[in-house]
Amino acid sequence: MIKYSVDVIAVFLLFGIFGYMHSYLASYRVKNFLIKKFGSLIAFYRLTYVLFSLISFGVIYKIAPHPELIVYDLPYPFDFIILIPEFLGLAGLLWTLKYFSSKEFLGINQIFRWYHHQYRIDELDEKLTLRIEGPYKYCRHPVYFFSIVFLVFRPEINLFYASFLACIIVYFYIGSFYEEAKMVAMFGQMYIHYQNQVPRIVPVYLYRNKIFNIVKNVKRKQVF
Repeated sequence: MIKYSVDVIAVFLLFGIFGYMHSYLASYRVKNFLIKKFGSLIAFYRLTYVLFSLISFGVIYKIAPHPELIVYDLPYPFDFIILIPEFLGLAGLLWTLKYFSSKEFLGINQIFRWYHHQYRIDELDEKLTLRIEGPYKYCRHPVYFFSIVFLVFRPEINLFYASFLACIIVYFYIGSFYEEAKMVAMFGQMYIHYQNQVPRIVPVYLYRNKIFNIVKNVKRKQVF
């Protein structure tokens, strides 16, 4: 049991380092520093950041200890039943992808705008958009919510996966505060009103008339 405890602590530390590094590199402090040094070349930062994050995540995942102690292994037919919410989580992720630009997220659009001399430095590395349609009517971070649903509902989970999942959930929650600070800085009272009306990650407002009123009120406050 001591070995398992040490392994779990090591997993938490490694993914904690990754989470801190990932958030720090996404901060305004780093981006403003790069703008002072490189100017409009900040357009390439988003793609570089994404690639670095993927590589560093892969390295940490590889070097982390993988305790294989089985936490649970569902018997038949529950091992099939639990795949239903997992599938719904995947469907929710695909639904959410319809409401934001994957090319903007990956940094491809930024490079195209730079190439065509249309890039604005005040965008930093991403053109932020206030989204209140689709899944964003039900929670402010649907990507996080559906990712958690997809990752949680598994027919078998070992100790490494449970530790890894705990790190992911904590990172999503803490990271959402950093993301929303940027949104408040960009959209001001519009986003604060949205925060006050729509839950952060777990969609607790499920009544359509309430959601309709939330969206209508936020739209009324938008000025573009």
